[in-house]
Amino acid sequence: MKLLRTIALDPSDTFVFDVAAEPGEWAVSGAFRFWDCDGAKLEGKARAAFRGGFLGVQSWGWSTLAQIVPATEDDYRSLVDLLARQLVDRFGAPDMATAMTAAEEEVVFSQSLCTHPVSSLIAVHRASSDGEIRESFRRLKLREGQGHSKAFSFMEVDDDVQPDGELRLADLGREPTVR
Repeated sequence: MKLLRTIALDPSDTFVFDVAAEPGEWAVSGAFRFWDCDGAKLEGKARAAFRGGFLGVQSWGWSTLAQIVPATEDDYRSLVDLLARQLVDRFGAPDMATAMTAAEEEVVFSQSLCTHPVSSLIAVHRASSDGEIRESFRRLKLREGQGHSKAFSFMEVDDDVQPDGELRLADLGREPTVR
């Protein structure tokens, strides 16, 4: 079994997001955090989280990247339990049973992103269209001979669906340029 964990290749998440996830936390997409927001109207750090953040389940903070890691059934159950508790405590789920169902769905979705090899890094891009949140995910692959120690040692791999051909991780927190 594989799941997602947050990863920080540099301190940029601490500047990009209001709350940065701690490296190594279990991660989920986190799009549900924006269910009542118009993504097109978000600004600044909230916009950066909307456009390109994975949710760290423990801290409720954001990470630009998630890493695919091996996991056990106990890890899976712990993640679902933790997310369910967070949904009750932080998101106002009406009861633990409802939260468990929602948490399980979110973790199963995150698991579906783990089709690539262990240690692969995944980036997310979200957009709001016709009142719906649309997500696309991209795998980042290490350049030949590089380790995870440097953010610029990666290249994008075109094996995932892209929202557009101009997505750059460095631009996720910036306001769009009007042309």
